[in-house]
Amino acid sequence: MVATSQPLAVEIGVEILRSGGNAVDAAIAANVALSLVEPMSCGPGGDLFAIVAPTGSGRLVGLNASGRAPHGLTLDVFRRQGLGRVPLYGALSWTVPGCVDGWAMLHARFGRTPWRELFQPTIEAARRGFPVTPVIARAWDEASSLLASDPGSRATFLLEGLAPRAGDSFSNPDLADVLSFIADDGAAGFYHGEPARLIAACANSLGSPLSRDDLAACVSSWVEPVALPFRGVEVWELPPNTQGVVALEMLNILSQFDLRALEARPVDAAHAFVETKKLAYENRAHFYADPAFQTIPVERLLTPEHGRAQAARIDPDHAATLVSESEELLASDTVYITAVDRDRTAVSLIQSIYYGFGSGITPPGLGFAMQNRGSLFALDPRHPNTLAPGKRPFHTIIPAMVTRQGRPAYSFGVMGGDMQPQGHVQILLNLLVNGMDPQEAGDAPRIRHDGSSTPTGDAMRDGGVVHLEPKLSEAVGDGLRRKGHRVKVSSEGYGGYQGIWIDWEGGVLLGGSESRKDGMALGL
Repeated sequence: MVATSQPLAVEIGVEILRSGGNAVDAAIAANVALSLVEPMSCGPGGDLFAIVAPTGSGRLVGLNASGRAPHGLTLDVFRRQGLGRVPLYGALSWTVPGCVDGWAMLHARFGRTPWRELFQPTIEAARRGFPVTPVIARAWDEASSLLASDPGSRATFLLEGLAPRAGDSFSNPDLADVLSFIADDGAAGFYHGEPARLIAACANSLGSPLSRDDLAACVSSWVEPVALPFRGVEVWELPPNTQGVVALEMLNILSQFDLRALEARPVDAAHAFVETKKLAYENRAHFYADPAFQTIPVERLLTPEHGRAQAARIDPDHAATLVSESEELLASDTVYITAVDRDRTAVSLIQSIYYGFGSGITPPGLGFAMQNRGSLFALDPRHPNTLAPGKRPFHTIIPAMVTRQGRPAYSFGVMGGDMQPQGHVQILLNLLVNGMDPQEAGDAPRIRHDGSSTPTGDAMRDGGVVHLEPKLSEAVGDGLRRKGHRVKVSSEGYGGYQGIWIDWEGGVLLGGSESRKDGMALGL
């Protein structure tokens, strides 16, 4: 089974499985396809993280394929320009894209299908064109003014100055050429060859010091996933520089409550969730950064003692206000892919260029936008996530996995910047406490709290805002207001989910792909 956010990408992944490939092959092929069909969210210009549960092994493997800051990019570069923060758009927000190296490392270690075959279906679709799907069309249109401001983006992604509409056929021959280059020459060709030359030339023309040496030095990292026992299973996330441990800390705090009793009281459950989020995100701001530059107390954050201490800080009747508002992490565009094969290898993979169309810059001739992950660096030298040459920025994108008795049980993820840990926790509560199936768990209405200390050091102490999807009852909103929360009902910003549950006893897979995205779960 394959589940992701666009039907053509799912079909390409499933066809890889049908032809004898494994889950890793299918996930890579689906990700390659998404770089064509959902270009505002992902592509070779972005980063990648994955968790793999290999067949026959009780040990999960993590991959951190996030890139580093250029070696010529220092705090002084921004000081000389009078900038107090890294711009959201433009080449100064670029870090080295790790995606292609991530594909190569996953394939070299786990892949079964010949490398070129993972790219061929997307290369053909990029040349002949594909029909744009509705949710993706809306996101494309919302970014049209940004795309129009950059010559490379305008030439690549706009049709006579306009974003393609739902149902329009869109082709991308430049991306087809780049994918052909990667298919023929591998990651080395991308980071050492013509794509690297074009990326560096574009960066330098726009004032970024990103060099061919920076690109040639790109290397991903195998990492140990981090686990937390929760209601009879183990929940796994990747360690920093991602925010995955935030989800585990939230579960650790919530474990101190009688969750079944709490979930029967929707207002109290929503209040406990929001207050838990505030506490965990404060730790995110104070500790989360590149572990090569910062000591991060991951083990302490997940101890029962810490969970109890944090839970004791929650006032059941009043909303806490000592938190900080954030606009930095809310507009993220990301894709999530999960695949499980016949042998029950499971892959949880997430890939992103951060904001919609990333930095807004498409190097001419390449067919993909460059990410703006560098905008998440702080420029305060005292902050743990401060910019430094060769440093990875704090990252929002997080894949997840659940195991039971040493075997993979559930591979899932939720897209959406700051929403992602909040989404992970709500999905797991729906599944493991409320007894929903993987489809119901994703379709259930969600809560999103905006307001936390940010990885760039922003702070505003007003309690933030609780956003409720319209399907949640008015009584929940009224009850939260009585506890002192600021509440808004809104339809956007709740992320996008896919997941696959492995029923070992029944010998079947149960997939879910929510209606907030264009995608689906498809098995064979």
